[in-house]
Amino acid sequence: MKRYNLLSMPRKNAIAYMEVFFAVVVWGGSFIATKIALSEISPVAVVWTRFAVGVIILGIAVALRHQFTFPNRRELAYFALLGFLGITFHQWLQSTGLVTAQASTTAWIVSTTPIYMALFSWLFLHEKLNWLQMAGIALAAIGVLMVVSKGEIRGLMGMKFATSGDFLIMISAPNWAVFSILSRSGLKRHQATQMMFFVMLIGWLFTSILFVNGPGFREIGHLTLKGWLGLGFLGVFCSGLAYIAWYDALQVVPASQVGAFLYIEPLVAVIVAWFLLGEPLLISSLIGGMIILIGVWLVQRTKKSYS
Repeated sequence: MKRYNLLSMPRKNAIAYMEVFFAVVVWGGSFIATKIALSEISPVAVVWTRFAVGVIILGIAVALRHQFTFPNRRELAYFALLGFLGITFHQWLQSTGLVTAQASTTAWIVSTTPIYMALFSWLFLHEKLNWLQMAGIALAAIGVLMVVSKGEIRGLMGMKFATSGDFLIMISAPNWAVFSILSRSGLKRHQATQMMFFVMLIGWLFTSILFVNGPGFREIGHLTLKGWLGLGFLGVFCSGLAYIAWYDALQVVPASQVGAFLYIEPLVAVIVAWFLLGEPLLISSLIGGMIILIGVWLVQRTKKSYS
């Protein structure tokens, strides 16, 4: 196995790997921060506030890098589709799901996204799947069942093995896979930070419709310091700085190497959820999580990259 020594590699690459590590650790903590914010305000208010901050940070980054060019009508429609799938719908699924789903369970389920990317690429883009990848898909499915059922086999037999939130999170993984596949062509034509700014802005505007028609700003006024800290982490770090760091790194090192760091994300979530939220460290969930990661590794090992 190739090892990455930050001291021996070029300074530019070393910084890129540190950016990737920063991004995955931050995203691992996002599920916990969301749970904290959800204890005080509704899912829609969490998403709206989080991405309001994220849009501002990405907008500043685009302006400082002189990357701002207004998209034409066709690009605007494309960004609107991505904004709805990747921001409005995806974040509604995850935030609403996290009301009843555990943060650690959510992280394990979300880590199956590359599995769905491989499946959809096989179904719709006619990319090949070998027997090892198919075995990886089956393993990941078994791992997800172990995680959401917490090892209760009788619950699986009776189809009473998960919360309603778990099912929403299970929908969010293939949804993010669709978003990622659709984003590939756009990332070849646009600067990543610029594209994500417009995608996030439009997605946030869609969410604003739900936010204004709901409790709206009345909820925001009820936030305590704990709630603001959770939202601040989500907005500044998860929706702003982590996106910038991730896409900056992708411009320096191969996507296949960057993607390997995503295995850290659910592990961070499990540890932080145990420490901050008191979520139990169940042996069945840890074993299921490891099975998921092995399945994802088998699927990804023969692919050079996921854009």
